[in-house]
Amino acid sequence: MNELDVLDVLHVFCGADGGHGNALGVVRDARALTDPASRQALAAELGFSETVFVDDPERGVVDIYTPGLRLPFAGHPLVGVAWLLDLEAVNPPAGEVWARSDGEFTWITARAEWAPPRMLQQYGSPAEVDALPAPPPGEGWLYAWAWEDEAAGRVRARAFPRRDDGIVEDEATGAAALLLTDSLGRALNITQGRGSQILTAPGPDGTIEIGGRVRLATPVPAARRISLMR
Repeated sequence: MNELDVLDVLHVFCGADGGHGNALGVVRDARALTDPASRQALAAELGFSETVFVDDPERGVVDIYTPGLRLPFAGHPLVGVAWLLDLEAVNPPAGEVWARSDGEFTWITARAEWAPPRMLQQYGSPAEVDALPAPPPGEGWLYAWAWEDEAAGRVRARAFPRRDDGIVEDEATGAAALLLTDSLGRALNITQGRGSQILTAPGPDGTIEIGGRVRLATPVPAARRISLMR
């Protein structure tokens, strides 16, 4: 099996200049890795905040792993795989997720109850968010945010999993953006991490759209090809 044929590395929720974005590993043909233990081991070895295993590229059936656990839903993996495979729907364990593209941005439609719990903590200013150590003291998944321009819906945010899997800070987090949008009840333009951008828009039926730019990262770092070459 050729590692470059089965593994794509994307950056999801890139800034306007195409920079930043959260790295995502996508195993396009996951038939050789059917058991959860093998998938978890590969996700841990790759070291991305999430890795997606595609079980059915036509129906968009996918399986999502962090380096330490399996997720029923995650925002940036689903935006990334929808863009990569040009899908109208993606099917993670949480349920069917509709997807669309408007050219610059790829969007998915999701529900807040699909997202894993996050602590949403508001700070007084973007400078306070920027000044946080990585990770801040405490336990539990923290989404630190502040208004950059409340009237315009512009938010500054940083995300800290605070779990023992090597991911100290998450560069761009669709699930947390989904929860924040649900909590505030309005569309948001979020700058997260070093300069990633996430757009959100509540729908009339309780759903929320999450959108961002995606780009393909090449080449795949050699250290992250090891398992796929075995």
